[in-house]
Amino acid sequence: MFNQLGLIGCGLMGGSFALALKKAGLVRRVVGYSKSPSTVEKARRLGVIDVAAESALLAVSGSDIVIIAVPVAATEGTFKSIRHLVNPGVLFMDVGSTKRDVVDAARRVLKERLPSFVPAHPIAGREVAGIEHADAQLYQGRKVILTPLQQTDPILVQKATDVWAAVGCQVLKMSPENHDAAFAAVSHLPHLIAFAYINAMQQQPAGKEFLSLAGPGFRDFTRIAASDPTIWRDILLSNREEILKQSEAFRASLEAMERQMRDWNGETLQQQIQSASQARSQWTLNTPAPSGKSSGSR
Repeated sequence: MFNQLGLIGCGLMGGSFALALKKAGLVRRVVGYSKSPSTVEKARRLGVIDVAAESALLAVSGSDIVIIAVPVAATEGTFKSIRHLVNPGVLFMDVGSTKRDVVDAARRVLKERLPSFVPAHPIAGREVAGIEHADAQLYQGRKVILTPLQQTDPILVQKATDVWAAVGCQVLKMSPENHDAAFAAVSHLPHLIAFAYINAMQQQPAGKEFLSLAGPGFRDFTRIAASDPTIWRDILLSNREEILKQSEAFRASLEAMERQMRDWNGETLQQQIQSASQARSQWTLNTPAPSGKSSGSR
C-alpha cells in the first residue's frame, strides 16, 4: 500500500494508472498536476485524483510513488522541476513509448538521484487521449517493459514490478536500446505507415470517393492513424534512427513485392503473401517474449 501517488500529467495513461491503483486498493490518495488547470480540475471531478497540485514539485511532495505521464519531449523539463524531491526510497516511473531519450535525460538531470528512477513503458493505450477516457482496466492483461539501469535501486525495481503486476500487467525487462529497436519495428513504424497511407489517400483527387467505399479492412488497418499527433510527433522524432532502419527494411520488402507484380510473377508473389499470412496467423497478442529478448538483462 502506498500512502500517496504523485501524478504528473493527468491524461489517459497517467489517469488510468491512478484509477488502477485505487481499484486495487494500493494507494490512499492521489495528488495530480497538469499544465492545464482545467484538466486537473476535470481529473478531480472524475475522481481520478483526490487533490490538485499547482506544480509538478507539489505533486511529488509527500508522495512515495510518482508516475510521470507527459509527452516524451517534456520528460527532461519535468525531471528538472522535481529533481530536488527525487529522494531515495521513493519510486519514480514514466510511461514513455521511447526509452533511450528518457534515460539520457534522467542521467543528465537526476545524476546522483538516478537510482530512484525506474523507466517503464506500458504497452497499452487508445486512439483517444484525455483524462475523460481514463480507465482502471486499461492495463489489465497487457505487457509493461521496465528498462532499469545499473544504477537503479533493485528494491525499487522490485516495487515497480510488483505494482505493475498488481494492476494486471505482465512485467518484462529490457535494456533501453533493445526496447527502442523492438518498438520501432512493432509499434512506431506501423504508426508511421498508417499516417503516411492516410495522407496519400486524402491527397488524391478521388480520395474522398475512395474513402466512402472503405470497409472493415480499411478500418482495422488505419485505426492507429487516429492517434494523438503531439505524442506521435515526439515518438517519431525521438526514436528516428531506429524507425528509419525499420522503414528501410519495410521499403525493401514492399519493393520486392512490387517487382513481382511488375514482372507478372504470380508464383513468387503468392509465396511472399503466404509467408506473411503464416507469420500473422501464428502471432497472438499475448505471445510470451522469447527468452533473452524482451526479458533480457539490463
